[in-house]
Amino acid sequence: MKLTTRSEYALLALVYLARNQQTEGYISIDTIARAQGIPPKFLEQLMLALKRAHFLRSTKGQHGGYALAMDPSEITLAEVIRLFDGALAPTESVSENFYESTPIEKEKKMTRVFKDIRDYVSQKLEKTTIADVME
Repeated sequence: MKLTTRSEYALLALVYLARNQQTEGYISIDTIARAQGIPPKFLEQLMLALKRAHFLRSTKGQHGGYALAMDPSEITLAEVIRLFDGALAPTESVSENFYESTPIEKEKKMTRVFKDIRDYVSQKLEKTTIADVME
């Protein structure tokens, strides 16, 4: 598994919102982009995807922006990474959600190693929430 810039920036935006939700309410894309060093136009696309996935809510107007739609302790890193990057597995042939046949399946012991890696990464990311990493 390799994180793309999309999932890295999405995670940074969610952490920023989680840290500041109590004091600021809805936060503008420009504020988040400046604070986290994310290009605003790119962040806009990510925020729309996060909103469609029900992680965020938004409002328009002078005090508009984005806020978390759920508690930070309910958003796992795995959910966000899957939204933007797909499988958490190192190869599609060991993925539980995005299986596709690959040449490595010919070697059963090697496939077992990659399944073990998948299991460790998946368990760690499924148990880690935005709340866990926001401090």
